[in-house]
Amino acid sequence: MKILIDGMGGDNAPDIVVEGAIMATDYTDEELCILGREDDIRNLLQKQGYDGDQITVINATEEIENDESPVRAIRRKKDSSIVRALYMLKDGDGDVFISAGSTGALLAGGHLILGCIDGIERPALATVYPIIGKEPSLLLDAGANVECKPHHLLQFAYMGSLYMEEVIGRENPTVGLVSNGVEQGKGSLLTKETYKLLDQTSLNFMGNLEARDVPLGIADVIVTDGFTGNVILKLSEGLALTIMRELKYRFTSSNIAKLGAAMLKSKLYSLKQDVDYKEYGGAPILGLNKALLKMHGSSDGYAVMRTILKSIPYVKEDVVGKISEAVKKQDELGGQGELGERGELKR
Repeated sequence: MKILIDGMGGDNAPDIVVEGAIMATDYTDEELCILGREDDIRNLLQKQGYDGDQITVINATEEIENDESPVRAIRRKKDSSIVRALYMLKDGDGDVFISAGSTGALLAGGHLILGCIDGIERPALATVYPIIGKEPSLLLDAGANVECKPHHLLQFAYMGSLYMEEVIGRENPTVGLVSNGVEQGKGSLLTKETYKLLDQTSLNFMGNLEARDVPLGIADVIVTDGFTGNVILKLSEGLALTIMRELKYRFTSSNIAKLGAAMLKSKLYSLKQDVDYKEYGGAPILGLNKALLKMHGSSDGYAVMRTILKSIPYVKEDVVGKISEAVKKQDELGGQGELGERGELKR
């Protein structure tokens, strides 16, 4: 397997990318290929004491910034790390691409260069959602599609369920739909129509979820449109950071508090791990013809390493191929399977 890594994407690239790639070599024998400014990356490899042959480097002279027009950047910056990696992926010179760069550029490049799986209209950003004291959930869409139709959410649900089964290892995962009430009749027109579609599938659909239920881990797969999903994700991140900052302040405010913190050190560390996105690796962009994972822009070396390791079962379990096969099966039934007439997915 050849894992392509964006050496120029993220707030702290290329240093943290090189650091994470080196860390990953202790846990996998797969080939790691970093794309970016070759001289800088090789100097960092040497500086960090790496002299093996598992990590290769491909020169890419351009970078795509977060404030650039994604489509324009993809079309104009052919020698950027993102564009070069996507073409390598398309041509079969790589099995998966990992980047902490511009989300917009990755989505635009995924559409323009890789294309969507036949029958999938919109790719979805599927983010692992930490649950305190329990296994994490999967939230999608987390920001790729601000406006959606019911059959888009239906496809998100199916792709998320497959990913949870094949990569995370959750057997027969439950699927919940975000709404403003648990009753079937609650919600917007979008959620009401989506509920009807999901209720007719063989997915393990448990019904509507209110926002307060999301952090409780009631559903393995949390389905919503990209606007709502991104708001949920960013609000949760902000709340977690606020709580951890306040705990740190209170446990260091006096000698007695510091003593209490020392006694609870292992418990506090466990709590920090539960809410730390770095533990869960990058978010897959599901629905594209190739495997693509988006890392947080502020990822450190540990997060890069975790994403590299998470990408391996994504490829080996052929999640992209399984989604494609599910669509083909639906087509063989004339688009009249259990999910309706739009050629959506059938279990």
